[in-house]
Amino acid sequence: MGARVGRGKRGFRDINVTPLVDVMLVLLVVFMVTAPLLTTGLKIDLPNVNATNTPVADGRLIVTVTAEGLVMFEDKDITKGVFAAFQSSPRVQSERELYVRADKNARYGTVAEVVASARRSGVDSLNLLVEPEGADEETPEPEPVPK
Repeated sequence: MGARVGRGKRGFRDINVTPLVDVMLVLLVVFMVTAPLLTTGLKIDLPNVNATNTPVADGRLIVTVTAEGLVMFEDKDITKGVFAAFQSSPRVQSERELYVRADKNARYGTVAEVVASARRSGVDSLNLLVEPEGADEETPEPEPVPK
């Protein structure tokens, strides 16, 4: 039936890829499990800010991000519609300038969303307000500088 008569050597007709696929699947699973662990294991210690007081041109161009995650602009809560508020503000569209004042305990994602929304709405000059080192905790709000 299937017996072969003769002295010829049987060659490799087909390559068996099953072991190769098994090894590749194991490597894929290993990389999928370890890849998220590589980025979350990094600890970042941000430096202290040594800066001078930034003169604010107008108090209405200040965006405030609170520690609770609220975003305030022009005395209104714009947390749900940051981009829409910047798009509809004639002052932002004409001056293309914003000052962001964020609480030091504010979530980075909230501040990043404010910055990205400002850039998408056409803001060219984006300034981050900080408390200079050595300033009193109860320093009053800076007065707007007249143009």
